[in-house]
Amino acid sequence: MSQSSAFAINLSDTLVKRARDGHADAFEQIYRRFERPVYTVALRLLADREEAQDALHDTMLRLFERIGSFRGESPFWAWLRQIAINEALMRLRRRGTVNYSDEPPEPELGADEQLLPPAATDHALLLRAMDRLPAATRSVIWLYHVEGYTHDEIARAMERSPSFSKSQLARGTRRLRALMQEPDHAASVEEERRHA
Repeated sequence: MSQSSAFAINLSDTLVKRARDGHADAFEQIYRRFERPVYTVALRLLADREEAQDALHDTMLRLFERIGSFRGESPFWAWLRQIAINEALMRLRRRGTVNYSDEPPEPELGADEQLLPPAATDHALLLRAMDRLPAATRSVIWLYHVEGYTHDEIARAMERSPSFSKSQLARGTRRLRALMQEPDHAASVEEERRHA
C-alpha cells in the first residue's frame, strides 16, 4: 500500500512520546494536525458528512487507545490513516450499504482502462460522480487509486476476495466514465461553482 499522501504530516518524536506519556496537550496537537486528513479519508469512503465526522472521532479515540503501539516503523500518517480506513469500512459494513452482490464479475480492465477518465482531472466533477456510485464500488476505487492499495489489500480490508475488488474497480471505473460524460453532470457541477 502506498505510504505517500497529500496529507503527509511529520510529527516530532518528542510529540509522539509526550502523547504516549498521556499529555493531553500533545493529543490535542495531534488531533488538530490530523483532523482534516482523517475526515477527508472517511468522507471519501462514506460519502456522508455526519458519518465521516463520527468516524473521525472514533479514529481519534482509537489513536488515544493505541498510541502506545506506534513504534515509528512507518510514517505516523500511514499508521493513523489505516486506523481511519478501518473505521470507515467498519461503518460501511454496519450500515449494510456495502452491497456484495452475486452479480457475475465484470471482465478486468485493460492497462489503459484502469486509469480514471480524462475528465477526472476536474476534482469537483470527479467527487460528484464518485458520490453517485454504490458504497462498495466507491470504496474500492478510492482505496485503489488514491490510497494505493493492491487488490489483495482491498480484499482483506473489506473481507472479500481479490476478484471482488477487481470486479468493483472495473464496474466502477466504467460507471465513472459514463457519469463524467453526462452533459447534465458537468452542467450541475458548473452551476454549483457559480453559486458557491
